Amino acid sequence: MKKKITVKVKSNFINQYKSGYPLISKKSIIDIKESTEEGTMIRLVDEINNFIAKGYFGKQNKGYGWVLSRNENESIDQQFFMNKLGAAINYRKSFFNSPHTNAFRVINGEGDGLGGLTIDYFNGYYLINWYSEGIYSFREHIINGLKELVPFKAIYQKKRFAIKGKYIEEDDFVAGERGTFPIIVKENGVNFAIYLNEGAMVGVFLDQREVRRKIRDVYAKGKTVLNTFSYTGAFSVFAAKGHAVKTTSVDLANRSLDKTIEQFSINDIDYESQDIIVMDVFKYFKYAVKKGLTFDMVILDPPSFARSKKNVFSAAKDYTNLLKEAIAITEDEGIIVASTNASSFNMKKFKRFINQAFKESNRNYQLVDEFSLPRDYKTKKEYPEGSYLKVVFIKKLS
Repeated sequence: MKKKITVKVKSNFINQYKSGYPLISKKSIIDIKESTEEGTMIRLVDEINNFIAKGYFGKQNKGYGWVLSRNENESIDQQFFMNKLGAAINYRKSFFNSPHTNAFRVINGEGDGLGGLTIDYFNGYYLINWYSEGIYSFREHIINGLKELVPFKAIYQKKRFAIKGKYIEEDDFVAGERGTFPIIVKENGVNFAIYLNEGAMVGVFLDQREVRRKIRDVYAKGKTVLNTFSYTGAFSVFAAKGHAVKTTSVDLANRSLDKTIEQFSINDIDYESQDIIVMDVFKYFKYAVKKGLTFDMVILDPPSFARSKKNVFSAAKDYTNLLKEAIAITEDEGIIVASTNASSFNMKKFKRFINQAFKESNRNYQLVDEFSLPRDYKTKKEYPEGSYLKVVFIKKLS
């Protein structure tokens, strides 16, 4: 039996929880102990002990856990998780039936009523990410529910609840038959090599699906494209598929070279006709200015926080300067794809960064397209922080 505690919500947060806010945040509750056991059931009440909601204790950088139910009599048992999983799978029926895409998100945390948990689908393989020990304590219910509801080749997992959300290194295989990696998945007809057995990163960020398609179908043809913080080169592959003249992929990580070569190769693109550079992006900007290099399209998709030997990058503080570096090497009438996954600011503030960067660069611009999370990344309107992705296509005017 799981432990249970009752916790009071501060009066100025009561209406927020009643209207559907899912995060049990540190600032909203009065009397919870840091030493509470992970997975303990939390009953949230107002100041005169009226029931508001119930959830579980699971410490992570966002707070103390997540609300699971607003029905006091609902049991948090195998059937509860079956219902949540079943509804999520049904919501994504069109993805399961797509002939062009077989990699997508099946459970998007609090958007599907299961905060602290994501499940992704990769061509018959399921990958569970556990973001706290609290949600991991329900693993048998969740894994058994998944096994019962869907056919699968294998289920893998990543534990992301060590210090500062770092991945815990171990054998990630859970059930089914171990995969032979890479497995090849399709996104809008383009191939990606996926590794579920190589640490936290699997090879592609699925939330950028619609952005990649737009680059391929609308913007890439006949263009020179610079892809910064390129990881495994996914944007570059889509640009090349959209008949870009040439792509240049720049990333500081050594592994990015082999991974990007692999992604080009499995799509029958000659990687030797593209540039793949292992270098600090900020150093590359200086190099490009020095050499007089310019591009028709520059893609900026930095991590929200990154540290290299010489630089500490924080999207909230440094995105304006990053944009100024990009503006300097973008051709007139060229496109900058500015993207961030930082949840600490919204699209309105992001557009202020863009405006500031162009103002300080003495250049005019036009916003031509924008994206947030795709449909499989379901979010809750009561929890705007969950809709973290902000992508803006900006034309640099001559």
